[in-house]
Amino acid sequence: MADARRWWAWLGLSGTIVAADQLSKLAMIALFQPGEESVVTGFFSLVLAFNTGAAFSFLRDVAGWPRYLFSAVAIAAGGLIVWLLRRGGDRLYCAGLALILGGAAGNLWDRLTLGHVVDFLLFHWDRWYYPAFNVADSAITVGAALLILDSFGRRRGTAS
Repeated sequence: MADARRWWAWLGLSGTIVAADQLSKLAMIALFQPGEESVVTGFFSLVLAFNTGAAFSFLRDVAGWPRYLFSAVAIAAGGLIVWLLRRGGDRLYCAGLALILGGAAGNLWDRLTLGHVVDFLLFHWDRWYYPAFNVADSAITVGAALLILDSFGRRRGTAS
């Protein structure tokens, strides 16, 4: 089992992600009306959007059950990630897990308290728009990339 201080430090990183995610969402809700957009550059805007679906608004038009399904999946994944963090591993691996945990927890909080996820970062070009996303989504994406990078490293359980 990993050193207790290390595993708690990774949970601290997850908590920092949750805090940054929730504070940024609170700021957007305070400053914007739903659907309001503020163009920052020719390719980036801030927009207040509510997503009742999953990634890329998948199942957003389906009422009721997706909220509970996505919440259950996030809780199960969170439990697995905490277990994996307690087992320990390389820094890249644990950082990836911690970012995913923080992002999943931030979006889970929205689903449980608001019934939807608050999104506000919008990239676009000409008439093309990437779906709006948030700090939690960014942490999940970076965390997944770190896990992929880690998978190219030495194999676990083998001598170096």
